[in-house]
Amino acid sequence: MKTVRKIVAFVLIAVFCMSLAGCGSKGEGGAEEKYGSKTLKIFLPGEYMSENLVPDFEKEFGVKVIVELFDSNEMMYTKFAAGESYDVLIPSDYMIERLIKEEQLQKLDKSLIPNMANLSDQVKNLDYDVNNDYSAPYFFGTVGIVYNHNNVSEDELKAKGWDILKDTKYAGKIYMYDSERDGFMVAFKQLGYSCNSSDENEINAAYDWLVELNKTMKPVYVTDEVIDYMISGNKDMAIVYSGDAVTIIDENEDMSYFTPDEGTNKWCDAMVIPANAENPKLAHEFINYVLRDNVCKDNTLAVGYASPNKNVLDEVTKEGGDFDGNVAYLPREYDKDEIFHENEKLRKKLSELWIKVKAAN
Repeated sequence: MKTVRKIVAFVLIAVFCMSLAGCGSKGEGGAEEKYGSKTLKIFLPGEYMSENLVPDFEKEFGVKVIVELFDSNEMMYTKFAAGESYDVLIPSDYMIERLIKEEQLQKLDKSLIPNMANLSDQVKNLDYDVNNDYSAPYFFGTVGIVYNHNNVSEDELKAKGWDILKDTKYAGKIYMYDSERDGFMVAFKQLGYSCNSSDENEINAAYDWLVELNKTMKPVYVTDEVIDYMISGNKDMAIVYSGDAVTIIDENEDMSYFTPDEGTNKWCDAMVIPANAENPKLAHEFINYVLRDNVCKDNTLAVGYASPNKNVLDEVTKEGGDFDGNVAYLPREYDKDEIFHENEKLRKKLSELWIKVKAAN
């Protein structure tokens, strides 16, 4: 759940679909009897779903889908914790871990989600939800460096790793993603630490590393706009999420993607059913539908992030496939890559320090 763009367009599409749902839809008459409800309410990041998914699901199952969008896991949590009821949420790994600990989620009835058999091993049994008892993976990816290979060599990247971001010949030519967790991950990994470190000395060392980078390199801190900026070739390097890199590389042939050997964040966003969901049966049907081969393929082609579906991954990355040769698409399997874990104390500390990093002169 990494990029939020064109939200208004998606909302308008969703509202339009809602108004049409039930108008001659297949199986409409039995939806309420089968599921106990004809209405499904989902909460997901903006532009993180094929435009066909919701209307096709409504048509096939004779139901209405209410779509609400959030721009961060924290924003999602705040609204959800305030008592808002949803049937399906699509948060990130560390937030799912938090919701499980707080007993805010219900276990999935896997007998109602047979398409979980299609999941790639890369997204099964990750340590935020070891047996996928509570979550069905939706997209996954990494954080890495998009770079202009005419100006930055892959050999140089391999030799320096994340330290290339501190090479003064690239001063003023770098975009940093404005995220404390991702920013500190870069420093932690370059220094040889876990990206989940809560050791005070390691945190301070990472802070010093980032302050020096800010002072000497004068990076520009960005969020979603980094996609268009790098497509336009405005800078030599940028920290990006892999799915955004897929789009950038597709649009600008001068761009490539690199993940340092020191390791990075490997993330997974997944579908979950809240404990207070009003329509869990329909929620299970929706999750199973999303994991179908054809739906997963349409979804990944529309968004650019790696599909959790093994059959789709194999198809789109094979020779001649839609993402053949796009190194950003399929996350590597590497021991030094880590999933973020929820740690409230660490989260607050990094948030405080990140403000100081960006203000350092």
